[in-house]
Amino acid sequence: MAKLKLTKNELKAQKDALKMYKRYLPTLTLKKQQLQTEIRTIDARAKEVRAKREALEKEFSRWLAVFGEEDAFKPDMVTVKNIRKSVGNIAGVSIPVYEGADFSRGDYDLYSTPLWIDLAADRMEKALEYDLEADVLDEQVRLLSKELRTTTQRVNLFEKVKIPDTKANIKRITVYLGDQQVAAVVRGKISKKNLEVAAEKAKQEEAEE
Repeated sequence: MAKLKLTKNELKAQKDALKMYKRYLPTLTLKKQQLQTEIRTIDARAKEVRAKREALEKEFSRWLAVFGEEDAFKPDMVTVKNIRKSVGNIAGVSIPVYEGADFSRGDYDLYSTPLWIDLAADRMEKALEYDLEADVLDEQVRLLSKELRTTTQRVNLFEKVKIPDTKANIKRITVYLGDQQVAAVVRGKISKKNLEVAAEKAKQEEAEE
């Protein structure tokens, strides 16, 4: 750590630094609050999507049980062919945004499979949609949480280290320069007094001669 210079130039530099910290701190604090709000919102959305997925799965299971043909539908009849995503931005953080997905369906014999297979495949696609969307929402939370940690560290650095240290430096330099100024005045008065005494003494000596 560099030794603090007790000079007027250093005092100005410390005051400029303090202004900068105070200017950026509100922006960082606002960003921190925005990230916290967005994370809570996205996390709630992910839970909502998963709840819908769970409800659909339960309904699907009951539906298959009614028909009594659980073995007729195979999960691999529906597969994800393509996931569509775009890029969004929250508080300066680039995040993936789920836009949808394309699916492919396996070949099956229309004569040997129940009539409800197509409906079951539609429901499976919907369930996979929920899973894919929830995964993207989880990734959003991960990226925003990482940025939140960094922003929180910066806020704490400014609030608990930079600003207090800079204020302390300003006070230390100000006190030192004030003491130096007082000392200079005192030295000036002493010097003036000494000159007056010397002049008076010289005058007396001159008179005695």
